[in-house]
Amino acid sequence: MEILDPPAVRRWARLAADALGRARTEIDALNVFPVADGDTGTNLHLTMLSAAEAVESLPDDVDAAVVWQTLSYGALVGARGNSGVIVSQALRGLAEVLKEGSDLRAGLRRAATLAREAVARPVEGTVLSVLESAAGAVQDADADDLRAVALRAAEEARAALRRTTGQLDVLARSGVVDAGGAGAAIVLETLASVISGSSTGHYDVPAPIARVTPMAEVGAGYEVMYLLDADDRAVRALREELDAMGDSLVVVGGEGLWNVHVHVAEAGPAVEAGVRAGRPHRIRITYLAESTHRAPSRGAAGRGVVAVAAGAGIAALFEECGAVVVRRAPGARPTLPAMLAAIRQAGGEVAVLPNDEGVRAVAAAAAQIAREDGATVSVLPTEATVQGLAALAVHDPLRRFDDDVVAMTDAAGHTRRGHVMVADREAFTSAGVCRPGDVLGLIDGDVAVIGDTVDHVAATVVDRMVAGGGELVTLVTGAQAPTGLADRVEDHLRRTRPDVDLVVYDGEQGGYPLLIGVE
Repeated sequence: MEILDPPAVRRWARLAADALGRARTEIDALNVFPVADGDTGTNLHLTMLSAAEAVESLPDDVDAAVVWQTLSYGALVGARGNSGVIVSQALRGLAEVLKEGSDLRAGLRRAATLAREAVARPVEGTVLSVLESAAGAVQDADADDLRAVALRAAEEARAALRRTTGQLDVLARSGVVDAGGAGAAIVLETLASVISGSSTGHYDVPAPIARVTPMAEVGAGYEVMYLLDADDRAVRALREELDAMGDSLVVVGGEGLWNVHVHVAEAGPAVEAGVRAGRPHRIRITYLAESTHRAPSRGAAGRGVVAVAAGAGIAALFEECGAVVVRRAPGARPTLPAMLAAIRQAGGEVAVLPNDEGVRAVAAAAAQIAREDGATVSVLPTEATVQGLAALAVHDPLRRFDDDVVAMTDAAGHTRRGHVMVADREAFTSAGVCRPGDVLGLIDGDVAVIGDTVDHVAATVVDRMVAGGGELVTLVTGAQAPTGLADRVEDHLRRTRPDVDLVVYDGEQGGYPLLIGVE
């Protein structure tokens, strides 16, 4: 084979995923560093499976560049665990080179370089050593002989894997090779099999030769992983922050999308660091049972709701409805410890109402930690206070939890959200240019009205919202609402839409004179 064409890349991705799937139990048994949590084989299998499924979803006629880019993306978003994240970065290195040519030597060198750069504190005797040895062994080979390069890289990866036992003390004490390195060797061996056309279907994993002695990782109580939308400058600062608070830090990706992995004593600060850097999502938090930290207690019994509130009146209203309330300042996010404490207080089955898009990441992280404690937690997609009120109105603790979550989600989803605010700077909006002091009316997050007075804008927003259908209008007045605002909006509705019911609450929220919901 002269080039790794798209069909060959697809075959390799699937072959590697299948081979790792068959070997995952054996690789898991080798897993003693950095934490003996016995999941390296599983994580590598899931990482490669994500890459394989991504390229298999492409049309048959796409070019090589698209296939390689998709392979890299699939591995990035599906990467699991420390070794999975590193291998995803190695695949990215291969893709960067091979999407534009067939120099496997350069691809392997780039793969090894990117993998090492991704690790905050590289350790020899790991997957990094295997990748670098494989890349180094082929640099003098004939670049045009793709088969010879691939076979030599696979052979050296296997030899380097055997050497890891003597390179890292914990591996030597346990009589094992590095688990991540074993997976990387299989990835390179399957690549050689596809290129040479000599697939064996089986790739050996060296078995332990002594009793495994786990290496305790000082200070690590949780494994935290998330995808992160952020720019390069923010990620550089994030690396420094996470490196100071934990171990096994690996940050991979680029072009605005990153995969973050770290072991930390407390999960909350690691997630909050991601929130400051950009938008974390697909947050996964795993308790590392082998660390010296005590195991978390299981969630309390009973059913409950947690609601986030940005105003004293709103908080009181949620509390009257039986929710455990997490208070936040306008425009701010609650801390993860506060969210987690509220979930634990609420019970063993908990529905969380973030009531703001910016709060969802913190709520999701707290929910994941609570699940590790044994609780059942669902974070509902409420993006505004009025949606949280609608969801809580149909909450029934006597229903099955899943049915209750569905009913609450449905109520929130059928509630349109609007709010009125005063612009503090000039900006381009979907309704035109606004200037400081203009009153803005937003519907479902987009500016729909720009006006001079709160009363006029409020009435216009309500008119537009009810014109799309609805039987109930909810008004929540804020701390800066003009005196009598709700009464004037009510009078307007009575004249124009007497068929619509109206409910008014004093929310005391800052920033928004009026919140509007239409159901």
